[in-house]
Amino acid sequence: MRLSSRVQQVIRRVVRESVGPDARVILFGSRVDDSARGGDIDLLIVTERVLDDAAGKELTVAARIQHQLGYLQPLDVLILDPSTRRLPIHEQALATGVAL
Repeated sequence: MRLSSRVQQVIRRVVRESVGPDARVILFGSRVDDSARGGDIDLLIVTERVLDDAAGKELTVAARIQHQLGYLQPLDVLILDPSTRRLPIHEQALATGVAL
C-alpha cells in the first residue's frame, strides 16, 4: 500500500468525523500496488447506516481530506450504504481493496 501513515490517519479521522465511527474505509486501485507509481487515491467508504446525502458526503470527505493534508491530492471517494445500488466499481473495490 502506497500511503504514508500520516495520510492513513487523516483519512480515517475525516471519515469517522464525517460519516460516523462505524464506517469502514477501503483503499483500492493503483495505490494498493506497491510496484506502481503515481495515481490518485481511491477510497470506498462502507457504512451500515443509510446516509441522507451520500453524494454530498463523498464530496465533503474528499475536500476535508485534501484540506487536512495541506495539498491537492487527486482523490476519488465512493460511499456504499444500504440504499446504494451496487455497481461493478463497488464489487471491484470490495474484492481487491485493503482496509485502512
